[in-house]
Amino acid sequence: MASPTLLMRVVASAYSVAEKAATIVRKVMAGGDLGIVEKSGANDLQTKADRLVQMSICASLTRKFPKATIIGEEDLPPEEVNEELIEDGYCEEILKKTCPAQYTGIKEEELVIWVDPLDGTKEYTEGLLDHVTVLIGIAYGGKAIAGVINQPYYNYEAGADAVLGRTIWGVLGIGAFGFQLTEVPAGKHIIVTTRSHGSTLVNDCISALNPDSIIRVGGAGNKIIQLIEGKASAYVFASPGCKKWDTCAPEAILHAVGGKITDIHGNSFQYNKEVKHMNSAGVLATLRNYDYYASRIPNTVKQSLVP
Repeated sequence: MASPTLLMRVVASAYSVAEKAATIVRKVMAGGDLGIVEKSGANDLQTKADRLVQMSICASLTRKFPKATIIGEEDLPPEEVNEELIEDGYCEEILKKTCPAQYTGIKEEELVIWVDPLDGTKEYTEGLLDHVTVLIGIAYGGKAIAGVINQPYYNYEAGADAVLGRTIWGVLGIGAFGFQLTEVPAGKHIIVTTRSHGSTLVNDCISALNPDSIIRVGGAGNKIIQLIEGKASAYVFASPGCKKWDTCAPEAILHAVGGKITDIHGNSFQYNKEVKHMNSAGVLATLRNYDYYASRIPNTVKQSLVP
């Protein structure tokens, strides 16, 4: 067998790194002291888990792929990273997959890796553990082409013997793995949206879509999982709160299974390293029937959100 391409090595490494991240997330929670710091306010928190996981992911990936650009959510001072935080394994199953032809010639310096060490921090501090994800998104040419989403607490309500956590991964042109792709029953309109960042605009936008029901959960990673597992038909967030590290990994996985994510105006997200971090024109994502939802976003909402 030919040795795995750069892209498949990066994804296989990100998979192992995300599994390591999940053990850190669980360990911090089990230790009891979350070390919570407010960043810009009570809904924008950082914990010891955010800090340790980001150090672990960025240091582990930098060691293997020193020329790639890695952008993490947390603004951390440069410091020596404890060897215990380094993960140098690869997921063998991913290394065995054939890289799509259009990505075989990628150079390390052309990759931008977007990292959200703990997506759903507020929910983590409140014990809503199934909302929490670790996100590692891989972009090339400004597009999200591969992603890893780990849910450290997947299955946590299934009892003491349950295996905790799972890792979902995907590459454009290969598909996405680690979950059962399911669609919402035909004709059902279930909207998933923010739990802690609501506003009049967010609510007006959702009302205009006239949904059968609304699910309010934390974390962008978690919301995309609701779409690919058939629990929701559209993820709608008419507000500027979401960032590139929230959407890069989920976008790659959603696109790998034929879904679509854009801002509220229908513009695709750009992930080159110079791009601004804020997705200031909100988010609209679906697994199927994107046009149905896009055509119903009110103009008043669009006018309020400038890309």
